[in-house]
Amino acid sequence: MDIVSFRRGLKDGVPIGLGYFAVSFTFGMMAVSGGMSTWQAALISLTNLTSAGQFAGLDIILASGSYWEMALTQLIINLRYCLMSFSLAQKLRRDVPWAHRFVVAFGVTDEIFGVSASQEGKISPWYNYGAMCVAIPGWTLGTIAGGISGNLLPAFMVSALSVAIYGMFLAVIIPTAKKNRAVLGVVIGAMAVSSLFAVVPVLKKVSSGFVIIITTVVVAGIAALICPVKEEENAHES
Repeated sequence: MDIVSFRRGLKDGVPIGLGYFAVSFTFGMMAVSGGMSTWQAALISLTNLTSAGQFAGLDIILASGSYWEMALTQLIINLRYCLMSFSLAQKLRRDVPWAHRFVVAFGVTDEIFGVSASQEGKISPWYNYGAMCVAIPGWTLGTIAGGISGNLLPAFMVSALSVAIYGMFLAVIIPTAKKNRAVLGVVIGAMAVSSLFAVVPVLKKVSSGFVIIITTVVVAGIAALICPVKEEENAHES
């Protein structure tokens, strides 16, 4: 066990857990108001760890949709995690066993990937475990709290809670972008491409899941061509 990496992961996971609590609070409220029990909603949060996927899946469940609808929706929305896992697999040290890699893959979220990718050099799986030990309980407990609270909170407060995750994600990417111009360029490029999908009439028809995937592949591919990481550097870090 890598105690140092685990403690660093715990520390970096605190803001993620707090942000998750706020967002999953809304999910818990929506699930219970739709007829699910608090513990059913909590089980979904404990085993899925995907905000967009859970909210979309909840709509399908409440609408009595088919399993095919659910499977296809989750595939499209969560396909981006495959790209993140490919990238994170290169970030882990080469001697990390497959069992550790599978557990790390289970806990891959946008924010956990963000803090992991921003670490210098190779990382230990225990860093991800530390972040997961805070993020997963935050997501699950927020769902339980939201489910218990039901619809007691006013609409404006629920709306404010749902914005918290965006502020948290900015806190993840801004420090790294300030240190590395390549990262800053990727952030700006991703914003530009995403804006095109939000403005151009034809592109607006593309689903949000595919928008994320296309943006990631295009921007990351261009960044890899312009600012490649040298092989000697990779060898030194591993």
